[in-house]
Amino acid sequence: MVVAQATGAASLTALDAHVADCFACPRLVAWRTDIAVTRRASFRDQEYWGRPVPGFGPADAEIAILGLAPAAHGGNRTGRIFTGDRSGDVLFAALHRAGLANQPTSVAADDGLALRHTRVFSAVRCAPPDNKPLPEERDTCAPWFRRELELVRPTLRVVVALGAFAWAAWWPAMIAAYGVRPPVPRPKFGHGAQVSVPGAPVLLGCFHVSQQNTFTGRLTPPMLDDVFGRAKALAGLA
Repeated sequence: MVVAQATGAASLTALDAHVADCFACPRLVAWRTDIAVTRRASFRDQEYWGRPVPGFGPADAEIAILGLAPAAHGGNRTGRIFTGDRSGDVLFAALHRAGLANQPTSVAADDGLALRHTRVFSAVRCAPPDNKPLPEERDTCAPWFRRELELVRPTLRVVVALGAFAWAAWWPAMIAAYGVRPPVPRPKFGHGAQVSVPGAPVLLGCFHVSQQNTFTGRLTPPMLDDVFGRAKALAGLA
């Protein structure tokens, strides 16, 4: 079902609608639904999205930002990737500094945020328990990611992988969407790592914007600014 709906989506609008209506992974469906019902105390008066979270940003983006999955009380609550959680606070502030977002905050799907030249999406579209999708859930969700790549392929020049999970998810998606093979052995993830495969977008590695990384100083605002500055230059936007 996922493969048929993904490959049959003729536009990002159609793809996003199919993504939001996916029930393919029982464990993730149960988890996202339970979180939407029980809610965090600070959000108990809000209605949670509680569904898979589509990508966000213009269809003709030159830069893509690839994350792991929506946060249980972030995207799973607001319905927009990286919106409404601390990771998003850091990410969108950096995109704003880089001129890739019209505002530095992202708190709700109707808050007026607009991305420039940039689309954000995740390898897995449902919030997973402990932020750890199972391998079979990652693979079941992969057709959504691959089709999104195919649809933005005409303009996409750079992909920023946030964390090792996104970095690893990129390679099979790249093979499927671009028909090219990765280097052997596959390059290891690292912050600032850069890989250029002829016929595919340049891949940049960036530590994930998780609280674990940003609160400990493993990932700092200047480090993010450097990555997005490089992404803009590689995409011909600087």
